[in-house]
Amino acid sequence: MATLAIPLSVHDHVRGRVDASLTVVQYGDFQCPHCARMYPMVLEIADDLGDSVAFAFRHFPLSQIHPLAQLTAEAAEAAASQGRFWEMATVLYENQEEMDDGRLTHFARKADLDIKRFKKEVKSGIHASRVRADYLGGVRSGVKGTPAFFINGELYEGAYESAALVAELLRASRGR
Repeated sequence: MATLAIPLSVHDHVRGRVDASLTVVQYGDFQCPHCARMYPMVLEIADDLGDSVAFAFRHFPLSQIHPLAQLTAEAAEAAASQGRFWEMATVLYENQEEMDDGRLTHFARKADLDIKRFKKEVKSGIHASRVRADYLGGVRSGVKGTPAFFINGELYEGAYESAALVAELLRASRGR
């Protein structure tokens, strides 16, 4: 079984407490339709479990099949620099079918970002290294596609539906 090569840290985008006893790290791509389908479900589960779980998102842009994957990941990082990563992630997933590089500013407005700063950061490519580091960490961890979830450091290989994921989280929380 594949294991998480880079442990969860304060440098990750985390909902919940980084030191929670239950951790879920998702490698995702903002153009991946499966990621978009799973995203609200995972957030709901994370919110339901509260402080007992840390849910983290890491970038794994599949640029060879999703031409805007890298750009949208960098846009999410530009939002993160304004403390709005989760808001931008939600907007990107909710508007995935309308995705094109000309719409990113519109999405940034929906996420309530400072547009001038957002445009400057996206244009400069300042966040490309962060996205690349996430991607390489995923490769080192054995990620082959998206979404990929690591529960307490182990790759989740079950069904991508709510009941199965909740069952696995409960099993992991009991240490089995």
